[in-house]
Amino acid sequence: MIELHADWDGPAAAGERTLVLLHGFTGDTTTWDSVRAGLRRWGKTLALDLVGHGKSPKPDDAASYTMEACVEQVLAALDRRGIRRAWFVGYSMGGRVALTIAARHPERAEGLILESTSPGLEDAQARAARAADDARLAGDIAERGVPDFVERWLQQPLFADLAELPPAQRAEQRAQRLRNTPVGLANSLRGMGTGSMEPVWDALGRWRMPVLILAGRKDAKFAETARRMQALLSGARLHLFPASGHAPHVTEPRQWIEPLDAFFQSL
Repeated sequence: MIELHADWDGPAAAGERTLVLLHGFTGDTTTWDSVRAGLRRWGKTLALDLVGHGKSPKPDDAASYTMEACVEQVLAALDRRGIRRAWFVGYSMGGRVALTIAARHPERAEGLILESTSPGLEDAQARAARAADDARLAGDIAERGVPDFVERWLQQPLFADLAELPPAQRAEQRAQRLRNTPVGLANSLRGMGTGSMEPVWDALGRWRMPVLILAGRKDAKFAETARRMQALLSGARLHLFPASGHAPHVTEPRQWIEPLDAFFQSL
C-alpha cells in the first residue's frame, strides 16, 4: 500500500472535526497554505499529497494511480491516525477523490467542501474521448518534461486570473508545480484523470451529509457543474466567487473563507 505524505495538526479532541485537505492536479499540501489558518477555526487539518505529487511516492506502476487505488490510499492515511470519519475538503482532482470516497464509503464522510470539481463524465463516449486526451497529454509530459507542461497548463483560460497574482506569489505557484516529476504527473493523468473516473452523479441524491460547493464565476464550466450538483444534493450550499476562475482559494483566500465560516456556523 502506498503511504501518502501528510501534514497533520494532530488528533482532534472529542467533538472536534478533522478536515482532510485534498489538492488538485499538479498541487501538493502547500496548496492550502493561504486558507489553512481559516480552516483550523473549524477543526484539525490533515493535508495529504496524493500519489504522484509532492512528497508522496511516485511509482512507475500505473495501477497505483487509479481512482480506486487513490481512495484506498487516502482512507489508509486516515486509518493510520485513528480517524474513522472526517470532513473532506477537495479542490478539482482532490474534489473528485472526495466525491468518490463519499459515494463508495459514505460512512467515512461526515461532510464535504468541494471546490471547482465534478462528479465525472456521465457519457461513455465523452469519457473515452477525455481518457484518450489525457493519455496523449501524459505522453507529452513524459517526453517533453514538466517545465514545458506547466507553461502550457497555466495558459488555459480557467487559470487566467492566476496571472493577476503578485509576482512573488505567481513565482511561488509556478515553482511548486515544477517540483513535480514526469512519471508522477503522467501516471496521475492516466490513472485518475476525468476520463478514467467512474462518474458518481447517481450517488448525490442519496446523501444527507452537509455539503458546501464552491466555484469561480469566470470558470463557466465548473460553475455550471456546481449549480447542477447543488440541485441534486439535499440542502447543499453553493457559493460562486464573481472575480475568480478555477482556484478561488489561491486568488481570493480571504473571500474564500467567508462562505466556509457561514456554512460551519449554520450547522
